Order: sequence, then C-alpha cells, then structure tokens
Amino acid sequence: MKARVSIIMGSTSDLKVMEKAAQTLDDFEIPFEIHALSAHRTPKEVEEFASGAADRGIEVIIAAAGMAAHLPGVIAASTTVPVIGVPINATLDGMDALLAIVQMPPGIPVATVGINAAMNAALLAIQMMATGDKELAKRFADYKQGLKQKIVKANAELKEVKFRFKTN
Repeated sequence: MKARVSIIMGSTSDLKVMEKAAQTLDDFEIPFEIHALSAHRTPKEVEEFASGAADRGIEVIIAAAGMAAHLPGVIAASTTVPVIGVPINATLDGMDALLAIVQMPPGIPVATVGINAAMNAALLAIQMMATGDKELAKRFADYKQGLKQKIVKANAELKEVKFRFKTN
C-alpha cells in the first residue's frame, strides 16, 4: 500500500487533534502516512520531505502546527503538492497559528481550515483527490448524502419534541 496523503505535525502533542484526520482518511480507505517534523527543529528534514513528496506519490499534504505555525508554509515552499494547514490551539486560542498559516506570501498558497479542524482538512484532501478519482468522488458524494440524511432525521425527531408554545 502506497500513501496518497501525508499528515505532518510539528510534534506528537498534536496527534490528539490530528487523529481525526487520520480516522477520516482511514474511513475512506485512503492510504496515508503520519510524521512529526518541525520547521524550527528539523528544517533540513522538512525540506527533504516536502521536495520528495510528489515523487513518492503523495497527492495532498495535511500539515498541522501551533503557535508560530511555520510548518505548513515551509512545506508549501518546497513542494508542488497541495498543502492544507491545520492551526492547532496551543496558545492564544489558536489565533496565532491560524494567522501564521493563512497569511502566506503570494506564490506559496496553503489551504487553511479552522482551528483544530483536522477532520475538515482530511475531507478537503479527499475532495481534491476526488476530482481525478471517480470511485472516490462517488464515496464522497455518498458521505455528503449521509450528512443530509442526519439533518432530515434530526428534523423528524424535533417534530416530536413538545413545548406549549412550539408551533411546528
């Protein structure tokens, strides 16, 4: 099995958040790899990883970082593979990481999801890959239909909730 997605985090302390991305990819049966790399502590390894990602068959990189959050941008600077940044709430309610990831200079885009939104990062990676993979596109469409059905069911259940002045 060959990884299609890389999940990269600045430290294993981010795993608690990034497990949601891993579980989502696993649920969709998409092979992935997980690494801890630091833009500040292992810059050479980050550059080697990023510059070789496409040659290894990686289609999307999900990179998580907190505080200064340089990891997603450093990876994006060294690869042509799309990078999705996940800001981690480590300090300042994650706003420092969010701004560090989303405010990239021209020519170095990093798609950015919400703070600690690892599941959305995986779903975005799946959507990106699905543009060239009809089977994956079908599974993603089925997933979206399942989300719709959850709301339909919730509304049916809400109709049964009784209050004196409730009108529906």
